[in-house]
Amino acid sequence: MDQKTKNFALIGAAGYIAPKHLDAIKKTGNQLIAALDPNDSVGILDSYFPNTHFFTSFERFERFVVKQKLESPIDYFSICSPNHHHDTHCRFALINNADAICEKPLVLNPWNLEALKRTEEETSKSIFNILQLRIHPEIIALKKFVKENNDRVFDIDLTYITSRGPWYNISWKGDTQKSGGITTNIGIHFFDVLLWVFGDVESQSVYALNDKFASGILQLKKANVRWFLSVDSNHLSNELKEKGITVERSLTIDNKSFDFSKGFENLHVKSYQNILDGKGYTTANVSDVIQLGYDIRESKTVGLKDDYHPRLKKISF
Repeated sequence: MDQKTKNFALIGAAGYIAPKHLDAIKKTGNQLIAALDPNDSVGILDSYFPNTHFFTSFERFERFVVKQKLESPIDYFSICSPNHHHDTHCRFALINNADAICEKPLVLNPWNLEALKRTEEETSKSIFNILQLRIHPEIIALKKFVKENNDRVFDIDLTYITSRGPWYNISWKGDTQKSGGITTNIGIHFFDVLLWVFGDVESQSVYALNDKFASGILQLKKANVRWFLSVDSNHLSNELKEKGITVERSLTIDNKSFDFSKGFENLHVKSYQNILDGKGYTTANVSDVIQLGYDIRESKTVGLKDDYHPRLKKISF
């Protein structure tokens, strides 16, 4: 649809996920006015918006934002900073009369979310979370199938292993206070989709939880989910190791493989367009998954009992 060009600012321009946001801003026909990152490895900006004002100092960035209010105000802030900065940077956007588009997880704790909701009410501005798996075609089809089979409770195994080197635990991602730990940092999208498709959490247990892997079980309204998350390449299947593949993403539903390995193209672009069209996912849509992430993080591990994920049988801990 036709729309007036919007002015964007991006916080976290040197991060891994920033190029997807730069691409989305450009492909939706908008303009990046300013970018901020304490790291100056941001040559990627030249590929998208070479004239963007870039700052490594938050103070200078803030002065620029205030000055822009009088000239060409910023409409949206794209938040790609480390997880523990999301609530502060979203709040900064709101109090500067702009909406925020934030990467996952929106915040780490339920009380952070409540504080942001109050700021939304006070400023009459909004925060949108990127939940791109909700607009994946196969996930949408799965949600429709579950709705059509309303009398069934499904048995699900979720396995997600994304190999990371020693740098991971040295970085902010390895600090639970900053990233939310492995379940939040790499698992939040999957947990969000499971809740979105299969309903509310009825109970949950955590069997293992450390800085390299985590596993547990979720009883949802429409599914029993055994989940396993890891950043340790030793946990990959032997078949993948032999092929040199470093990522294992598997979802089985009633012992049948659910394939959503394709269809990831332009999901950030579609997410941005939905937001610009007034159909984005807001703070109201993420309360349940933020609460689940917190509950898992605070749970006491119960060890191997009941119906645990089969990958745990091969691991000593």
